Amino acid sequence: MNILVVGGGGREHAIIQKLKEDKRAEKIFALPGNGGIAADAVCLGGSATDIPGVIAAAKRCAADFVVVAPDDPLVLGMVDALEAEGFACFGPRKNAAVIEGSKAFSKELMKKYGIPTAAYEIFTDMDRALTYVETCPLPAVVKADGLALGKGVLICETREAAREAVRSMMEGRLFGDSGATVVVEEFLTGPEVSVLSFTDGETAVPMASSMDHKRALDGDQGLNTGGMGTIAPNPCYTPEIAAECMEKIFLPTIRAMQAEGRPFKGCLYFGLMLTPDGPKVIEYNCRFGDPETQVVLPLLESSLLEIMLAISEGRLAETEVRFSEKSACCVILASRGYPEKYEKGFPITLPAAGRDERIYIAGAVERDEKLLTSGGRVLGAVSVAEDLPAAIESAYALADRIHFDNAYCRRDIGRRAMKALEEKK
Repeated sequence: MNILVVGGGGREHAIIQKLKEDKRAEKIFALPGNGGIAADAVCLGGSATDIPGVIAAAKRCAADFVVVAPDDPLVLGMVDALEAEGFACFGPRKNAAVIEGSKAFSKELMKKYGIPTAAYEIFTDMDRALTYVETCPLPAVVKADGLALGKGVLICETREAAREAVRSMMEGRLFGDSGATVVVEEFLTGPEVSVLSFTDGETAVPMASSMDHKRALDGDQGLNTGGMGTIAPNPCYTPEIAAECMEKIFLPTIRAMQAEGRPFKGCLYFGLMLTPDGPKVIEYNCRFGDPETQVVLPLLESSLLEIMLAISEGRLAETEVRFSEKSACCVILASRGYPEKYEKGFPITLPAAGRDERIYIAGAVERDEKLLTSGGRVLGAVSVAEDLPAAIESAYALADRIHFDNAYCRRDIGRRAMKALEEKK
C-alpha cells in the first residue's frame, strides 16, 4: 500500500514510524513532512491546509490510504474532500471535527447530553463578556472558541486578568478569528489526564492514558506551550476511573455525535480533569495529541495500519487493539526562548537510538545533508521501559545524548506522576 500522511511534526513522525511496522506499508509519503521525517518517508513539501494541493499529491503518489493528522485540515474538511475524490481516509469529517474546531459547540453538546464538564458561559459580544467576568467565580478560564495552536486558553486569577483576556481575544484578536467567540469556564481542580480513543463512530477503544506538561518551565511555571513532555500511562487514571469515564464520558460522547448526525471516525482526544466531583471533560481534540502520541504509540502492540483501516471501514469492534503494560516517557528538546522568540538554524547531532528508544523530529529541516533546527519544539526523546521511573531516567539519558546549540528541556517531566505513584503506595 501507498500511504500519505498529512502533517509535518513529531506526532506525524511517531505515526509514520508505527505505520512502517506493518509490512503492507510499502511506501509512505508525508506532506509536508520535515527533515527528520525524511528518514522514514518521502517528504512532499507543501502545506497541510492546502486541500487541492493534498488531493493532487494523493493522486500523484497513487495513495491507497490517507491519514490526516493535524487539526487545521480536519476542521477545514480535508477528509470530506479526499473521500469525494475516492480516497480512503483516517480522520473525522468536517461536521465531526467541529468538536475541536468550536469550543462553544463542544460545551453545548456536553450540556445537551449530560456529559460532565465545567460550568461555562459563551459570549459573542465583548461588553457582555466583560460584565460577566466582573462577578464570575475566580480563578476563571477564558478560552478562544476556535483553533489556536493549543494556546487559546488563559487561566485568570484576577478580574483584571480576566478583562485583559477577553479584550485581547475579542478586540485585539490575539488568536485571530478564533477569539471572535469566547467561552468563560469555571476553574476545575484535580489531576489532568489525556486519553486518546480510537473510534469508528460506533465503538470506542481508549488507548493508554498519558500526562502532558504544558508549561515551558520546571515546576509548571512559565507560558503555555504545545507540550514539553509526556508520560504514559498516567498513574492517576485507575481502572475504576477508566470504567467511569467509559460509562459517563467516552461512549456518551460517541453516541451524542452520532445522534447529532456527526458520526466521529478517527482518533478522539479526551482532555480530562479528575475533580473531587468525578472526572470532567476539559476539552476534546479531533485528532492524535502532540506530544501524547509520542508516548502512546510506542506502547501499541497491534498494527496501527490495521486499526486505521478498520476505523475507515467501520469494523473496529472486531479488530485487535492491544497495548503494552510498560511505561513510556517523552522529553521535548526545544529551542531556548520557545514559545516566544527563539533562534533556529543550528545543526542537530543525533545518537543511534536503542531498541526501546525513539527520536521523533518535530521542527527540523535538512540542508546539505545536515539536520538543522527550524522550530520551537525541535524533537522528542522517547524511552519505553518496564516501569515509569526507568522510562523517565532512560528518556533523559537519551535527551542528554542529543546536541544542538540553544537546546532547552524541562528537567521535571514525570515528577508529578512519580509523586502520584508514591501517594498510591
